Order: sequence, then structure tokens, then C-alpha cells
Amino acid sequence: MAELNIVLVEPEIPQNTGSIARTCAVTGARLHLVRPFGFEIDDKKLKRAGLDYWRLLDITYYDGLDEFFEKNGDGAFFYFSTKAKNRYCDVRYPDRSYLVFGKETKGLPEKLLYENPDACVRIPMIGNARSLNLANSVAIGAYEVLRQWDFPELACRGELRDYHWD
Repeated sequence: MAELNIVLVEPEIPQNTGSIARTCAVTGARLHLVRPFGFEIDDKKLKRAGLDYWRLLDITYYDGLDEFFEKNGDGAFFYFSTKAKNRYCDVRYPDRSYLVFGKETKGLPEKLLYENPDACVRIPMIGNARSLNLANSVAIGAYEVLRQWDFPELACRGELRDYHWD
């Protein structure tokens, strides 16, 4: 299976991180959390948002961006930002893609964006909106990658309990 990685740099809101963890669990994406966090990992809000999906999660923790890049230097990195000029859906995502998202209040460091302009992508929205919720942004990005990869190893058809499809 192709490898999809979701990276949260200094997440601040436990409910967002829990929801993102759940998205990673159900899609098979690996979750990378870069410190410092705005909460404790054992925060009840974090666990509640992830529900019982924690057992399905492949998660790695880092003490900063330098450590993250040292340990993951061979991937293809895409930086999601409201400041980017490229649309997320116009990019081709290869195997070992890393979708990198910044903290809820400030996003990613501008120096990182400036040094990687072609790898910066945005989710279109109206001009006077500040930003989309982090958990929603991660889901949009992850499912675009998975769509391009034809949803490898994901169940693409459901079944009704009381009826059967023709």
C-alpha cells in the first residue's frame, strides 16, 4: 500500500487532534505530531474525539521540526497554508507523501513556506475568511491523495443492514 503521512506541527486544540487521529486511523494514514502541543496527550478531549480508533493508529512524536525532518527526509512534503499560491487539488501526490499542517492560530512558519513555494498548497475559500478548521483541512487533503491513488485498501462500497443493493 502507498504510504500517506499526516503531520501536525504544534497542534493546540485537543479535539482537532483527536478528530485528525480518527481520520488517520480509518484511512491508514500515519500521524506525526510535532511538539510543543497545546494540550497533554492524555487529555480526555483528545481521547474522546478519537473514540476507540486509537488502537488502529500509527503515530510518532517529535520534539520539533528539526527532529521531524531528520527522521523523515526522504518523503515528498506538501505544506498546507492559507498563504500558498497553489491549489491542493492541482498537485500530484506520490507515495510517501507528507501533508504538513501548522498550528490552529498561526499555521506553519513563514520561513518554511518561503523556502518551499512549489510545495505549498491551499484549500480555496472566500477571500475574507481566515481559515478552515484544521481537522476539516486534514480530511480534505487526505482524501484528495487517496482519491488520486484510487483509495488503496479502503472499503469503497457499503452494505445496508435491512436491504440489499441490486
